[in-house]
Amino acid sequence: MEKKLKKKKFFVEEGETISQCLVRMEKEGYSPIRRMEEPVFHEIKKNGKLEKEVIKQSIVFEGKLID
Repeated sequence: MEKKLKKKKFFVEEGETISQCLVRMEKEGYSPIRRMEEPVFHEIKKNGKLEKEVIKQSIVFEGKLID
């Protein structure tokens, strides 16, 4: 029998809805306990300087193993 982690992070993938991600979590035996949004940066060169630009927000759920 495979031992599962007590907590696991689930990223909402490209082309996937939040609902689909939550269903995927439930299938793996996890319940959502926290939602986080993390910025995704892209480095570009402007006037000889490297600047970071936000291109999108990434949604991440933290799941707790269901007993």
